Amino acid sequence: MVSLKLQKRLAASVLKCGEKKIWLDPNEINEISLANSRRNIARLERDGLIFKKPTVVHSRARVTLRNEAKRKGRHTGTGKRRGTANARLPVKVLWMRRIRVLRRLLKKMRDAKKIDKHIYHTLYMLAKGNQFKNKRVLLETIHDKKREMAEEKALAEQAVARKSRAKARLARKAARESDKSSAPEE
Repeated sequence: MVSLKLQKRLAASVLKCGEKKIWLDPNEINEISLANSRRNIARLERDGLIFKKPTVVHSRARVTLRNEAKRKGRHTGTGKRRGTANARLPVKVLWMRRIRVLRRLLKKMRDAKKIDKHIYHTLYMLAKGNQFKNKRVLLETIHDKKREMAEEKALAEQAVARKSRAKARLARKAARESDKSSAPEE
């Protein structure tokens, strides 16, 4: 049998693929063996005596199915885990997600004038100190703070009103006494 090593190499070069992908027609070995140039190989390729084999299919169907099952929680038990819990989903990543959510909420509420800069700062520092487990807890705290501030404001207003009333009462009393003291002299 004739060696077609040269023809295979030239065909691989002409068809821009590996030698493994070259198919030479076994019935036309003699004609192929006469081709010793790239031009001859190209002509044989046009005639269909040499062609490039199709790529072998490497199906991902099973992978897709398995990933769908994993999404449902299958194949993820203790026996399937290689890394530590922290390697699989780092605590730092969870922290970053949580703190970003909380800071975004605080910023949004400050920009919407729902909280003033003082409440914002205290809550920001509390969030940094890991005081809030999630958004819900932070919102509850914000509502509590706002309620406390409203109560303080109401109390302050009441105190001011009380003081002004007392001052007015004292002024009236002083006026009355001055009237009394001036009346008997006349």
